[in-house]
Amino acid sequence: MKRKLTNILVTGGAGFIGSNFIRTMLKKTPEFTGRIINLDALTYAGNIKSLEDIEAEFGKYAVDEKSRRYFFEHGNICDRKKIEEIFCKYDIDTVVHFAAESHVDRSILQPETFLQTNVMGTFTLLDVAKTHWKDRNDVLFHHVSTDEVYGSLGETGFFAETTAYDPRSPYSASKASSDHLVMAYCHTYGLPITLSNCSNNYGAFQFPEKFIPLMILNMLEGKKLPVYGDGKNIRDWLFVDDHNFAIWNIINNGRVGEKYNIGGENEWENITLLNRLIDIVSEKANLNSNKLRDLIVYVKDRPGHDRRYAIDCTKIKNELGWKQSVTFEEGLAKTVCWYIENSEWTESIRSKSYQKWIEDNYK
Repeated sequence: MKRKLTNILVTGGAGFIGSNFIRTMLKKTPEFTGRIINLDALTYAGNIKSLEDIEAEFGKYAVDEKSRRYFFEHGNICDRKKIEEIFCKYDIDTVVHFAAESHVDRSILQPETFLQTNVMGTFTLLDVAKTHWKDRNDVLFHHVSTDEVYGSLGETGFFAETTAYDPRSPYSASKASSDHLVMAYCHTYGLPITLSNCSNNYGAFQFPEKFIPLMILNMLEGKKLPVYGDGKNIRDWLFVDDHNFAIWNIINNGRVGEKYNIGGENEWENITLLNRLIDIVSEKANLNSNKLRDLIVYVKDRPGHDRRYAIDCTKIKNELGWKQSVTFEEGLAKTVCWYIENSEWTESIRSKSYQKWIEDNYK
């Protein structure tokens, strides 16, 4: 039976990837004609301003009720009563589950929060979906996860869907746990699920604790550019729109009970990437690249810092016909320009607690 994809519950839709997913669905995917229900707790990384244009065009300010396709619900994924109300109110037939505590550094300092949200929150969503959907097969629960569950690679090799899990941080351990729960609900209860593990995303609306926006904004403000360890840790970078189109492919045509790796096939050492960012920012913002390089400072390495991530995404390419459409040069240029042009958004999410966290973490 064909999946309905009519009333999609997006958890964490005010966050980085989630807000971009909502925009992708409503503005860049004409074949999607359904409704988006965004559930977000609006913690430090969730910003409702990221969806002001969506609210104006498709939400409560839409020209008429027929045009309204976006609905925001403020709540926590651990709140079972709230989840049950949403499932009933909107007749949810699809869940795309982004909501998570997602920063490794924060998980080292506050592991309990990560376990509560990433494990128990996922459990709550799964259990409500199981109860609400019963034996329906036109529904789907899609769980968005990370390549960090696989651990760390050596100089060669790639993470495949069959790679054994080997999480190294409280964050990746909590995501690995949630992945196993999702699979268990499929195999034990017959809940229709799909799962994806992605590499590092970048793009607009990303909270500036993450590497690329942190470095861009620090350059623009003349602040130090902190680099962990020797700077030679390697990450695979994926433009956020490419990631979200991959998810759209999966929720349409992915096989129930299967997982799909989504990667950029684009490996960069942190220090090499930082130097490329310096070149782009200096050009776009008319800054002196040599002075920006003088701001680089090497700081104590993160505990348990994984050395290299790299994803093999052959499966999603062969099965679903997905491929990356944005080159890294194009994506970086777009991202740098967005942060230069959207300082108001940046200031709106910065708070005293965020500033304190930056100071504590990059001593």
